[in-house]
Amino acid sequence: MATLWAKDTLTSKKIEHFTTGKDRELDLYLAPFDILGSMAHITMLETINLLSKEELQILKNELIALYLDAKNGKFVIEKGVEDVHSQVEFLLTKKLGDVGKKIHSGRSRNDQVLVDLKLFMRDKLEQVVNQTQLLFDLLQQKSEEYKDVIFPGYTHYQVAMPSSFGLWFGAYSESLADDLNPLLAAYKVVNKNPLGSAAGYGSSFPLNRTLTTQLLGFETLNYNVVYAQMTRGKADIIVAQALSSVAYTLNKLASDAVHYVCQNFDFISFPEELMEGSSIMPHKKNPDVFELIRAKTNKIKALPNDISLLTTNMPSGYHRDLQLVKEYILPAFDELIMCMDLTIEMLSKVSIKKDIAKDEKYKFMFSVERVNELVLQGVAFRDAYKIIGKEIAENNFKIPDTVLHTHEGSIGNLCTNEIKALFYDGIKAFNFNKKNIAIEKLIGS
Repeated sequence: MATLWAKDTLTSKKIEHFTTGKDRELDLYLAPFDILGSMAHITMLETINLLSKEELQILKNELIALYLDAKNGKFVIEKGVEDVHSQVEFLLTKKLGDVGKKIHSGRSRNDQVLVDLKLFMRDKLEQVVNQTQLLFDLLQQKSEEYKDVIFPGYTHYQVAMPSSFGLWFGAYSESLADDLNPLLAAYKVVNKNPLGSAAGYGSSFPLNRTLTTQLLGFETLNYNVVYAQMTRGKADIIVAQALSSVAYTLNKLASDAVHYVCQNFDFISFPEELMEGSSIMPHKKNPDVFELIRAKTNKIKALPNDISLLTTNMPSGYHRDLQLVKEYILPAFDELIMCMDLTIEMLSKVSIKKDIAKDEKYKFMFSVERVNELVLQGVAFRDAYKIIGKEIAENNFKIPDTVLHTHEGSIGNLCTNEIKALFYDGIKAFNFNKKNIAIEKLIGS
């Protein structure tokens, strides 16, 4: 196997296979980001006279070509090559000779994979936020569209009080607004440059870490080189916590949808092409999409714990255990984005039953409305509670003519605009343009 650290002694094939693990497969996620990190690194090397201007341009031209291949899915980690870092360096050396061998000066695979992961997670967090925005906008639209459609709210799985589809959709839009906070915290953690920390103890080369920070559009850098390495695993847990927050929102929404589409509820329905049938029961239409979203988001909710257990009792410095963290965190982004995309697909085509509140079995959800009517007439609350309780017991309860909820966030006052303002204030805080402009400039320069 081709490795960057190969010497004269051959490593056992069994050991190579075990230690490489899934790196060759997972590193395809990191390929474009590894190349971007290399482009910034060699640009800096030229400024400290470790590369000539001619060598820089030759390397950069080739790296841009590799970057485009990686973005277009054409980059391959060849059989026998250990990881993405090895593949890039071997391709450069194969084509450019000794110039290609200079690319690793002042770097270790440790800070190389760190910058790859941070660039990857930073990019994927932007995709998650963008998808969150699409779902938020849809939920807000549905909240306004169905704000007057009453259906029962539940506590303990028992019919409780009147809710509305405006309230239901709006609840999940505000939940997403809160989800932006852990996403922003995660983005701030990964938006720091670890490049130049090398194996975790810096380099005797006069590296210009501020320059690579600027070239890659990081907000700042991880200053302490030991701590830069300590962020491996820690940053992953923080990001996983942010993803699990979004997953929590999607999970509960999916669970509601599975219940509401059931015949025993019959609150919502979906076109047949979005449902799955049964192999034996011709009448069945199953909410498989929401059931799978529920399962997949449960996996993502478990991510912080999985990564935490993997990195428990690990001292400072790099340890090979950290390689396994990639197996958890790298695929999780696409899984979550897919769940959001399918939630949007389903909710964009949902049909809402509009006469649910007329069903006799839900009439007692208005009991508190009747209690409150009496209280407003001057009856003490506990006395009013007993009066309505007696009416229910004697089957004399009458549904009130109107549902009057006017306070902030209730059926009659959804505060849609206020929730929208909260969400979009959160979006602005990410300032994705800074890193996008820097990357465009790095590729185009």
